[in-house]
Amino acid sequence: MDVHHVTAAAETFTCNAYLAVGDRTTLVDAGAMDGVVDEIRDHTDELDAVVMTHQHGDHVAQLEAVCDAFDPDVYAYADHPRRTDELDDGDTVEIGDEAFDVVYTPGHADDHVSLVSETTLFSGDVVVHDDGAFDYGSFGRTDMAGQSRERLIESIRDLLERMPESVEHMYAGHGDVFHGDVRDVVTTALERAENREPKYPDD
Repeated sequence: MDVHHVTAAAETFTCNAYLAVGDRTTLVDAGAMDGVVDEIRDHTDELDAVVMTHQHGDHVAQLEAVCDAFDPDVYAYADHPRRTDELDDGDTVEIGDEAFDVVYTPGHADDHVSLVSETTLFSGDVVVHDDGAFDYGSFGRTDMAGQSRERLIESIRDLLERMPESVEHMYAGHGDVFHGDVRDVVTTALERAENREPKYPDD
């Protein structure tokens, strides 16, 4: 499965949006970068599906444009005008060439899901490899209305329990892509979240 970071060239704030090319070519999150449709077309003429990790604006702003261009199936946990398929905890969804388990991981967002296969984790914002707060294991912010550090901690624990030892690729909603011992990165993020200190203490 070839995975392309199609918002890598963004000059404005967006999530990382990933195009997984394979038997079921799928975009994981649509991002907020103008021109993402052109970036997708650099790799494929057809897009079978979009899978949303959650519906914060930086993840869905370009969903309408992507749907108008490709008419894909749209998978999301929460309702959305363009959603065609509802995701729920324990579901399986095909992304690229692999079957991914859907793990409900709220805390950063009430509708957040992570997607895990035998080799790969699409973690959205629940866990990232690096960001402006931490390197090698960080977690989604929980200091805004409707967010919960306690629920995020529970979500990361659930993710660890359900993630195979064989996972070696992590594509997170922010920061860099990581290849290696993904469980160690997620465990490090959990330990930091459990400290319950502010992620951005100057905010």
